[in-house]
Parts: sequence; structure tokens; C-alpha cells
Amino acid sequence: MSRHRLVVVAGPTATGKSDLALDLAERLDGEIVNADSMQLYRGMDIGTAKLAPADRRGIPHHLLDVLDVTRTATVAAYQRDARAAVERILARGRTPLLVGGSGLYIRAVVDAIEFPATEPAVRARLEDELAAVGAAALAERLARADPAAATAIGPANGRKIVRALEVIELTGRPFSATMPRYDTPAYDAVQLLLDRDTAELDARLERRVHRMVDDGLLEEVRRLDGQGLRQGVTASRALGYAQFLQVLDGEATVPEAVAATAQATRRFVRRQRSWFRRDPRRIDLEAGRPDLLARAVEAVAGASVG
Repeated sequence: MSRHRLVVVAGPTATGKSDLALDLAERLDGEIVNADSMQLYRGMDIGTAKLAPADRRGIPHHLLDVLDVTRTATVAAYQRDARAAVERILARGRTPLLVGGSGLYIRAVVDAIEFPATEPAVRARLEDELAAVGAAALAERLARADPAAATAIGPANGRKIVRALEVIELTGRPFSATMPRYDTPAYDAVQLLLDRDTAELDARLERRVHRMVDDGLLEEVRRLDGQGLRQGVTASRALGYAQFLQVLDGEATVPEAVAATAQATRRFVRRQRSWFRRDPRRIDLEAGRPDLLARAVEAVAGASVG
């Protein structure tokens, strides 16, 4: 693939990525490509803080509302669709802005990463083993087969351990050989990493969850439950949705679900930060600065194009 300029606006949840992306799109004659895995789903609006059409300032947005909640989102499918959207935007002579907090989804577009195909029978067998013996036992098996992958994934992430073992079985290659690297770019991407002070961000997250409840999150979850949300392997695990399904089941109160969602989101933010900060190509931006837009525009203008 030829290398082109792409502007990435990444960062943890609730840092203000959407607002900065809109401002940049207006300055750079841009279009926005969603890189939030849960905003791919139709109807998952309140709980994902998806911008309503009326709030998009007339700027085209791509890869929003493309999946039913019963479908499983995959990085490989997203990579194909997002790169196609980026190429179409570039062909129109406009600037693509890849915006979101799903780190692997962003890397799948920016870098030359291949995602081996999945085999349902193999995956199902390994998932059955995971349920029977637990993640730690499968992690030990992965450590023997591919120590680098085992170290990178950790012993508690059962889903990723299953995927690694599946790839090893199907390809005969270490899963670590397919893991993202930083020296194989598909695009000359300007990667802006937005963040805020932890205490400030925690307060924003708390307010955000309460606002979602006020805006009707429980009713949204109830409606999506009727559309098969629980059958969606990916969608049913989304922050907020998993917790408010427990409210529908009588297993939690709304205040308990609010607290659990805020806590889970804080943990997710820590993982996002760890992921994004490993990339040496990032340009760090403090979201609370009054000159944020000017600094972002300066960063884009000063970046080299190959």
C-alpha cells in the first residue's frame, strides 16, 4: 500500500477526542473515520458517547452504526473497512482523521499488520478448554509454545490467550510474529495522543456515567436486549452495557451499576494509556490546555510526509 498522510486522534476514554477531531476536520478539510470498536454498533449510542448526527457539524463520519449488536466485531474486518474509507477520503483530496480509543484498531490501520483467519471449530474447542480449566492453565501452554506472546498477553486475558493458541495451531507460526510492530507503517500517520490529569479524568468519567443514565442508558440497554444484545459476543461486554444488563436482571441497582461502570472504565483507561504510550511515534497533547487546537494543528503541519 502506498504511504500517505493520515491524522490519528487517539487517547483514553473521555479525554475529549471527538471535540478535537471535529475542530481539526474543520481546519484540515477532513472526514472522520471511527476507531471506537463499540461505536460500530447500531443503537449503542448513549453508552458509547456516540456523537448524534446533529452534533457532527456536517462533517462526514465513517464506520459508525455498521453492525447489529448480535455480530462480532473483528480487527481484521475493521482493518479492511477502515483502510477502504481512508483511501476514499484521500482520493477525494481530503484529510482522513482516524479517531478513537481502541488501540489495536488504530494500529491495524496505521501499520502493516496481518491478522490470520479464524477457524470456528478450533476456537470453540479452545474456548471450551478455557471454561473448563481457566486462563492460567492455557497461559502456561502458551508460555511453552510462544514465550514472547505469553509475556505480552499476560496470564489473565483468556480471550487473547485463546486467540494466540488458535493462531499457533492454524499457522504453525508463533503468535508473537503477528503482533504489532512500530517499524512497518502503512501510512505516514501523524499520531496525536490526547490525555488529561488522572484526577480530572476520573471526575469527567464519573460525570459522564451519570449523564448517560440521565440520558436514558437503561432504556437503551433494555431496547438492545430485545434486539439480541446478550447474544453479541463483543457488544454484550461493552462498558456500561454489561453492568446495566445486571440491572435488568435484578442483580444490581442503578447506583451499583453506575459505580461498577465508572470503576471498570477507570481500569480500561489505565490499559488504554499503557497501550498508547508504548508507541514512540505519538505526539502527546494535554487536553485541558486552552491552546489545544493550535498545538494540534502545529503538530500536523510540522510532521514530515514520506
